[in-house]
Amino acid sequence: MKTFRAAKLSMLGLGAALGFTLSGVLEPLEAEAQEAAPATPAPAATGTHGMQRRSARRTTRHQRRHTRRTGQPAAPAATAAPKQ
Repeated sequence: MKTFRAAKLSMLGLGAALGFTLSGVLEPLEAEAQEAAPATPAPAATGTHGMQRRSARRTTRHQRRHTRRTGQPAAPAATAAPKQ
C-alpha cells in the first residue's frame, strides 16, 4: 500500500513541475500574440449606449421644462458634452 501512495505522490509532483514549466514557456507566446493583435479603432461617440440615451432624455426634459416655464421653445443643444 505504501508504494502505491508514494507512486501517486511522485506522479502528482511530476505533474505540478511539468505544469509550472509549461506555464513559464507558454506565457511569452501569449504576450507576443497580444502585441501582434491590431488595435480596435475608438468609437466615434463618447460613452456607452445607455449613457447616450440618458443624455438625450435629459436634454429633451430640460427643453420641455424651459418651454413650460418661459413659454418659448429652448434652443436645441448641439451635442451635450459629458460633465466631469
